[in-house]
Amino acid sequence: MKLVFLDVKTMGEIPNLNLLERYGQVTYYQTTRPEQTLERVQDADIVITNKVVLDKSIIEQSPKLKLICVAATGTNNVDKAAAEKRGIPVKNALNYSTQSVTQGTFALLFHLLVNIPYFDQYVKEGDYSKTDIFTHFGKGFWELNGKRFGIIGLGAIGRQVAKVADAFGAEVVYYSTSGQNNQQPYQRLELDEFLRTSDVVSIHAPLNENTANLMNYDRLKHMKKSAILLNVGRGGIVNEADLARALDEGLIAGAGIDVFTQEPILSTNPLLHVKNKGNLALTPHVTWASIEARTLLMEKVGQNIDEFLQQPK
Repeated sequence: MKLVFLDVKTMGEIPNLNLLERYGQVTYYQTTRPEQTLERVQDADIVITNKVVLDKSIIEQSPKLKLICVAATGTNNVDKAAAEKRGIPVKNALNYSTQSVTQGTFALLFHLLVNIPYFDQYVKEGDYSKTDIFTHFGKGFWELNGKRFGIIGLGAIGRQVAKVADAFGAEVVYYSTSGQNNQQPYQRLELDEFLRTSDVVSIHAPLNENTANLMNYDRLKHMKKSAILLNVGRGGIVNEADLARALDEGLIAGAGIDVFTQEPILSTNPLLHVKNKGNLALTPHVTWASIEARTLLMEKVGQNIDEFLQQPK
């Protein structure tokens, strides 16, 4: 059996990357450009992709293809209708990055809230050595305890973030983008009150018709001036130009963004050109990617292949 991993570079160095080799002959490609895809999958029985697009044309021209494994949660890079027409299962991976994204969410939050880089620089550059008191109040910060922590997207990751926020003593509330998510142990608010009263707004939702451009300039204006916005969900939920404007105008205190409308980020992205860069923390879609999360993701890809091979033919 021939297996092809089209963009293995997206997995990084993990200890179980070679588990695919138990299923047959594996060809690993670090990355794959669109014009290379067809040639690389034409003779494969199983294709693994993270972000490489498998469209209708490629699926129809790959006669040996029996299984598509997406090494991610989203499957929007695969034409599932074309695969279904040919009887090719499309298997994704779920619940591998919950702990990693939760940790990354609070890393972004505390970077902005406590401003460790500022205090670190204050000590290392010698200013602390010159002061006449034992501490320094140049950059004040507030506690999560007793504050309102608002979550958009109360799925597995959102619920874990809620547990951690609750452990810090925050009051957790949420906004349901679908209007259907009611069976939760936290208070559900309508969007206006949610934005107007939350000290932290943390986004953990998928990108769909309910969330696209959700956080635009008008919505950002509704937030507290002391509030922090976090987006570790999907790019496109936050309007990047509007967020840059809101930060420049001081409408909110800060923002931590891990996901972008286009990835890698364009050099022209307005977020790269905000005036006060200290109010903005940007990470390269990495909060999901702890070593443990990527290792578990690889295990789940293997489980999907196992399940497929065990099915009666």
